Amino acid sequence: MELRPDFKLIVNWIEPGSKVLDLGCGDGTLLAYLQDYRYVRAWGLEIEPDNIVACIEKGVNVIQTDIDAGLSEFDDDSFDYVVLTETLQAVYYPHRLLKEMLRVGKHGIVSFPNFGHWRSRFQMGFGGRMPVTPALPNQWYDTPNIHLCTVKDFEKFCVDLEVNVVERLVLDERHQKRSLIQLMPNLFGTNAMYRMESANYKAKL
Repeated sequence: MELRPDFKLIVNWIEPGSKVLDLGCGDGTLLAYLQDYRYVRAWGLEIEPDNIVACIEKGVNVIQTDIDAGLSEFDDDSFDYVVLTETLQAVYYPHRLLKEMLRVGKHGIVSFPNFGHWRSRFQMGFGGRMPVTPALPNQWYDTPNIHLCTVKDFEKFCVDLEVNVVERLVLDERHQKRSLIQLMPNLFGTNAMYRMESANYKAKL
């Protein structure tokens, strides 16, 4: 099974045999891989009917729901990991969802396109237009993104919500590390990935 480059990185963050919830799981490719090769117990939340069918065909447990409605059907610490890939910028209430992720999961994994990348700055600053880049390919009028953020925005967001960042990857458009990105991640990073836990997680142990 071929995985997207970001999925390959996420797989490395997830312990074999754990319980995983994927928010906006798409066609279930990540969860199917985790079930087959990491032996996780996996559940996905998805709203699009075609994706629901694809999940079922892959043998993935999926619930049709809008993640903006929250995760009230799940108890505290129901999962070891809650995953949100390339979806944070498309939800209406990211602050509420991140809190819910770390209520129902011991660890959260989030990825998003970095709006602070130099291409976005250049197109906005010199072209006077909303940016279209490899990480943000849609035009302003047909984009699903409603809450774009930068690496710095997200890290301030985590501080405000008392979320501990355990590991961060800021990468290029191919999800590769580059020395220039490590030096100035907010300017040169195209995609960002974070592994997190709530500030009071260790107190529960």
